[in-house]
Amino acid sequence: MAGFRLVEMGKYIVVFVTCASKKEAREITKRLLDERLVACANIIDGVRSFFWWKGKIDKAKESLIVAKTARKNFIKIQKRVKGLHSYEVPEIIALPIEAAEPDYLKWIDGSTGR
Repeated sequence: MAGFRLVEMGKYIVVFVTCASKKEAREITKRLLDERLVACANIIDGVRSFFWWKGKIDKAKESLIVAKTARKNFIKIQKRVKGLHSYEVPEIIALPIEAAEPDYLKWIDGSTGR
């Protein structure tokens, strides 16, 4: 991969959080950025979700936060999101970044103050 490098396993992650509204997603995103827990967050509005809830299949129109950060921030992100989120069981999941442009990774480090 020209211009990219493999990343130290687990050092960087992408965090996904579904929210009940665009407003909730913006509020959570702003807090995560203000606290430098994430370097960047995208909000994707109009996500249609289908899921099991309380013994039956349910559905919802949601907004999805896609945030890039260092793995060591995950526990703080999880606590912050749970404290702000309207859902009884919010989705807060992380996937590892396996390869990335080196300058982007430096930017994540600098932006999260770590």
